[in-house]
Amino acid sequence: MFAACAPVAVSPTLAGAHRARRIAPRHGGDGGGARRNRTVVNVVAPNMPTTSNRDPSAEVIELIQNADAVAFDVDSTVCIDEGIDELAAFLGKGDEVAAMTNKAMSGGISFRDALEMRLQVMQPTRQTVEQYLALSPPKISPGIQKLFTALRANGKTVYLVSGGFRQMINPVAVALGVPEANIFANTLLFSEDGSYRGFDPEEFTSKAGGKAEAVKHVKSTFGHVAMAMVGDGATDLESRAPGGADVFVGYGGVQVRKAVEDGADWFVTDFDKFIEVVEGSN
Repeated sequence: MFAACAPVAVSPTLAGAHRARRIAPRHGGDGGGARRNRTVVNVVAPNMPTTSNRDPSAEVIELIQNADAVAFDVDSTVCIDEGIDELAAFLGKGDEVAAMTNKAMSGGISFRDALEMRLQVMQPTRQTVEQYLALSPPKISPGIQKLFTALRANGKTVYLVSGGFRQMINPVAVALGVPEANIFANTLLFSEDGSYRGFDPEEFTSKAGGKAEAVKHVKSTFGHVAMAMVGDGATDLESRAPGGADVFVGYGGVQVRKAVEDGADWFVTDFDKFIEVVEGSN
């Protein structure tokens, strides 16, 4: 889930938790347009599940349907692969970088440390990244295009929040109709001669806890009343925090990570039921 593509009944009804008031769907899609004023009382995310979360509880369904924005991780969620691993393989550093990615996604090392170590090993240049992108069109996960269409049809804005690189995520966003302004990701920096210089340390997702901060920023800046986050990794799960995502959907269609499977409000391995829930928003 670090870089862009290359290739549940939860816990019983929460005591004292109030159901979210239904919000009239907002139309206009990702392109912006005038936002309507909304008043929502007690939009409460459920506690972390203690029982099976393979089917959504009534609370989770209501939170998803009431959400006016949904943020998605890119690698191993929107796409079927980990882009940084694929780029590393292209550069002849595949095995070494894949091991670092897996350790980071399982929560075994801080994101920033893992990012720095992998890039130092890879030493990507502007030229090699461009070559890789020319040879590797996005590999979109099954059902994502239909899910994005359903979300927009039901007044929900779609965001991509990734620890990957904008250079690699932009083609994914174009393929799925996500505006560039709705992408929150890292940026590779190159010297004038195209050699690797580093990455932008000011990006939300360049540091530990960055996805949670990005979701909080999106929610407060754009006035979203309730947000959902969808992803496969530990950094995605972190987004379910006060002021951030109100509900977290773990995705295991590519990688099943134990911490995410156990911690998600709802855990899915495909997007079929998710689409049904979204289409029930009207």
